[in-house]
Amino acid sequence: MKLVDGRPDNNEGRKDKEIRVYDLLDSLGISYQRIDHEEAMTMEACGEIDRILSSGLEKNVAICKNLFLCNRQETEFYLLLIPGDKPFKTKDLSAQIGSSRLSFAKPEYMEKYLDITPGSVSVMGLMNDKDKNVQLLIDEDVLADEYFACHPCINTSSLRFQTSDLVDKVIPAMGHDPKTVKL
Repeated sequence: MKLVDGRPDNNEGRKDKEIRVYDLLDSLGISYQRIDHEEAMTMEACGEIDRILSSGLEKNVAICKNLFLCNRQETEFYLLLIPGDKPFKTKDLSAQIGSSRLSFAKPEYMEKYLDITPGSVSVMGLMNDKDKNVQLLIDEDVLADEYFACHPCINTSSLRFQTSDLVDKVIPAMGHDPKTVKL
C-alpha cells in the first residue's frame, strides 16, 4: 500500500460511484492523495491506512467515523462525521439537533440516498443525495484538523485532502449545509 497523488491511472475494476468522486474533486481543483487497500469494514481496519495517510505530515491523519442515522419514524436522516476514537452517545446528539430516538438507519436507505453500502459510508456519498434527504452533521473536532480522510464511496480506497477544501469547496458543491455539533 502506498500513497499516490490523485485518481487512478485507469478506471478498470473501479465502480462508477468511485469515479464520480474523483471527477468531483478534480472539477473543483482539489489536490488529494489516494491509497488503495484491502476492504476496510471497521475503524480498527483503518489503523494501517491512517498511518500511510499520515506519511509526510507533522500530524496524524485519521479516517473519521461516518455514522448514518435516522429518527424513529425513519423520516429524517443524518450523516454524522466524528473522530474515530470519540465515543458516540445518541442522547448528546439528539439534544443538539432536536430529534429524539436516533438510531442507525437501515442499509437500504443508505443505498437509496447516498449510493453507499455499509462499511463504505463517506461524506462523499452526499454528492448522490440530489433531493437533500440527508442532513450533514460534523463534530467540531473533525473540523479542527488540517487534513480530512475518507473513502471515495467504496471501502477499498481512501483519500486525504485539506479540511478547508472539504468545508469551502466539496460540501458546497454537493449542496448540503452542514451543522456543526459538539460531542
